[in-house]
Amino acid sequence: MARRWPDATLSAMPSQPQPAPPPPGPAAETADTDADTDTGTDTDADADAGTDALAGAQQLTDVITRLRRALRSSIRSEFPWEALPMAQVELLQTLAASPLRVGELAARQRLAPNTVSGLISKLLDAGLVDRQPDPGDRRTARIALTEAGHQQLRDWQSAHERRLAAALESLPPADRAAVMRALPGLDHLAHSLAGTDPAR
Repeated sequence: MARRWPDATLSAMPSQPQPAPPPPGPAAETADTDADTDTGTDTDADADAGTDALAGAQQLTDVITRLRRALRSSIRSEFPWEALPMAQVELLQTLAASPLRVGELAARQRLAPNTVSGLISKLLDAGLVDRQPDPGDRRTARIALTEAGHQQLRDWQSAHERRLAAALESLPPADRAAVMRALPGLDHLAHSLAGTDPAR
């Protein structure tokens, strides 16, 4: 007669071990790699960087425009000549380094020669510049700052420095420190826009 096992004994007997699933093969790894590649992460990052740069440029343009307007407006009561068009001030700043011909001035300022000639006529009338013989070509003349022109620039620089110093002093220390930390980057940005070497 066959021996019968109790049901409890059958349930306690160990079950047959199940085979472990095979490790992922090269095909699975390739599929994972392809999935990562297809996400387009680099393209998205480039697009985000471009969007961030554009947003930063818009904000910087707005801040520079308002800062320049506020600075000029704040010193007009002290120096009425600050109403002098900025184009003329920039000519004086360029001529402060050395006398130049009209064509050279136009090239440096990226203005039409006739526009520069009109600006120079006004500066001549104001006594801020004069004409000097060009040692290299007697048929032409160079435009140079007069002593009044140099003094005008010194006053302009000093007035702006005083106003900016007072405004910086009024800022909270953290904001003032942030402005000062940004100066090297802004200087490099100015050189980049002008196409000049910051080391020179």
